[in-house]
Amino acid sequence: MTVSTTPRYILGTVSPIGVARHPMSQPQPLLPADILRISTSIEVSDYTTDGVNEAISQRYWPCVDELMKQGANSITLAGFPISSQLGRTRALALLEETARKYGVTADSHAEATVAALQHFGAKRIAVASRWSDPLNKLVIDYLTQAGIEVLTITSVGQWAKQAFSMSIEEGVKLAFQLGREAMRKAPKADALFLAGGAWRSLAAVPILEDDFGIPVVTNPITQPWRLIAAGIAPPVEGWGRLLAGK
Repeated sequence: MTVSTTPRYILGTVSPIGVARHPMSQPQPLLPADILRISTSIEVSDYTTDGVNEAISQRYWPCVDELMKQGANSITLAGFPISSQLGRTRALALLEETARKYGVTADSHAEATVAALQHFGAKRIAVASRWSDPLNKLVIDYLTQAGIEVLTITSVGQWAKQAFSMSIEEGVKLAFQLGREAMRKAPKADALFLAGGAWRSLAAVPILEDDFGIPVVTNPITQPWRLIAAGIAPPVEGWGRLLAGK
């Protein structure tokens, strides 16, 4: 017999691209069954200035409208490169307008990541990134404006096409490789940030925390953490300090 569960909270996400371009594997059950995750996509052509501006101006608001029609209690703009390309001032203004217009909580992966790093008191961090140097500069600028110093940042030159074409195995392997490279370059960092969602870096989080003895944050896990921190969802053990609510 199928049991129908009425969601008590609906978490809406505006994603960079949809499943037609980037099929997602079954996610780990980080949230309970009565919290429903729904998503729609701005279908960004690339993380360039033109690509992000076109996607936000043409498709962000229709995406939010669709999520609200489905009963979303909150809206999260996913993709750290999206917010970084907008710049923190403009990205925050977009979230403020979303909250004002729809009367819901508006958030982003970028701002949730900043909040997570602040939660740990991390002021000087290492960033494991696979993005191109121009994108990395924007990420550094965003974090700097939030009062977080980036001691080092890695790169393998990826833009959106390369990031979304990785297999799960390639992504996980790269998360470990670049996470360890970043920590070799900045061993005194307060925290390690695994930047990006496409490389499925969740599995690396608890292992890298054990290896280096500092918190490890990856922007996709900051979205469920927001609900954990707000008391909406319970902590999740086994996937690192942030999700455990520590």
